[in-house]
Amino acid sequence: MSSKKRIAAVAITIAALSVGSVVGASAHDNGAGRGVAKTAEQIAKHEDRDVNRAAREALITSTIGLDAATIKTRLQAGESLGAIAGTKKAALITALVAAHTTKIDADVAAGKLTAAQATTRKAGLIAHVTERVDAAGGKGMGRGHDGKGDKGMGHKGSRH
Repeated sequence: MSSKKRIAAVAITIAALSVGSVVGASAHDNGAGRGVAKTAEQIAKHEDRDVNRAAREALITSTIGLDAATIKTRLQAGESLGAIAGTKKAALITALVAAHTTKIDADVAAGKLTAAQATTRKAGLIAHVTERVDAAGGKGMGRGHDGKGDKGMGHKGSRH
């Protein structure tokens, strides 16, 4: 993949992550009643998760150079994202770490994380992303640390 395409993919990912943050912030401030605000907050959180998933899939597909359907099929067959990426595995890990770092920095700017929390999260980021990329069948891809979250590319029909 050309350098320009990779830069464009990263820019799209950053824009998508930023849009999700703005949607979440406006929904949080919206609503006169507590129940209304909570519902709007839940909707915004769900939309933010969808935007993040789409951005992550776009980043993965553009870095690997395969379409999402092919990647999902291979993940469901038991391959790891690292195996699917082949010689592009290092570039994939670098791109995912950059996207996660951007998200962490945005969370600090939005007041969702402290600088100390951000430093802690960034400390093991490369190892964490590498572990998830190497997980067979895409396990862990698109899920939070507790196994919950959006279904991501590695979803097989049930949560692990």
